[in-house]
Amino acid sequence: MEEELDRYIQKLKQQRKDKPIWEKDCLSIEEAAAYSGIGRNKLRRITGKKKCPFVVPLGNQIFVNRTKFDEFIKNQKHI
Repeated sequence: MEEELDRYIQKLKQQRKDKPIWEKDCLSIEEAAAYSGIGRNKLRRITGKKKCPFVVPLGNQIFVNRTKFDEFIKNQKHI
């Protein structure tokens, strides 16, 4: 049973890797940096602020909701 679960998890991870960034709902900081052209350090500062509208925390990791991130960028005069 455990092997079957491990294979399924690996399959899901591979599908996520194969999907283009612009089609993903949630992005890692590295993916969001590549997607937006904003540096990783700058993104970490922005996502570290309270009430950041596009942050999706998952355990110790932070993900970026791509749709909300697009809206955030669109509404900013400068970043």
